[in-house]
Amino acid sequence: MEKRRIISVNVINEHGVLSRISGLFAGRGYNIESLTVAPIPDTDLSRVTIVTDGDEKILEQIVKQLHKLIPVLSVVENDDFLEKEMALVKLPIEENIADIEVLSRAYNGHIVNANEKYVIVAVTDKPYRISSFIKAIKRFNPKEIVRSGVVALERY
Repeated sequence: MEKRRIISVNVINEHGVLSRISGLFAGRGYNIESLTVAPIPDTDLSRVTIVTDGDEKILEQIVKQLHKLIPVLSVVENDDFLEKEMALVKLPIEENIADIEVLSRAYNGHIVNANEKYVIVAVTDKPYRISSFIKAIKRFNPKEIVRSGVVALERY
């Protein structure tokens, strides 16, 4: 049975780590839905956050193999993550700015930049709400939409 999973991996920040991690998924024919990597402040480590869908048994094998990779310090996989995602949307200035602002606020966002041609909106929310926002904002004819990928932190 397919299940959505979040896996958080702390690694030593060195070249080739991301390739080795993604290779574990590719080698078993699994797609990574979202992959976010960023340095952990004041360390030589990075956090890799992976969102995937897959069979319970095979994902357990992937997690076990992640533990064995040399630059991996910890692997956390459970159902109690606080997760957020961000989207940036570029919209023509001719669209109704007030309506765009109201819609953005409904998804924890606001206008972050404006010039003579475009306004740019940033929203941060749960991934399913970002998907809803993107569907709703399409009525304003976006020129460009960029999603960040999921960041997650254990709640306990």
